[in-house]
Amino acid sequence: QVQLVESGGGLVQAGGSLRLSCTASGDITSITNMGWYRQAPGKQREFVAHVTSGGTTHYADSVQGRFTLSRDNAKNRMYLLMNSLKRDDTAVYICNAEAISPLTLAELTYWGQGTQVTVSS
Repeated sequence: QVQLVESGGGLVQAGGSLRLSCTASGDITSITNMGWYRQAPGKQREFVAHVTSGGTTHYADSVQGRFTLSRDNAKNRMYLLMNSLKRDDTAVYICNAEAISPLTLAELTYWGQGTQVTVSS
């Protein structure tokens, strides 16, 4: 079992920055990849970025060059630094983690509750 808790959301002006964090607890040794998704009102949930246990990152085209993922394995925490924010970035940002059950070897996906990011003009 893995629990994910996000923090760092808020209201920011266009062009500004925010840093989101996601802290994992529970069976953290089973976690392989971690990442972020977002969902804006009236839109589908979309992929933002993810990072592997080895530190390899991948970003959606819409945030490439503006967002930066980092992972602190010692603190069981992942960060998303968001720069040059746009109004289109307004969404609920949701942390996710992929894991492999040590008992069944099943591939599992966990989700946090989300944190609201609102970008104003």
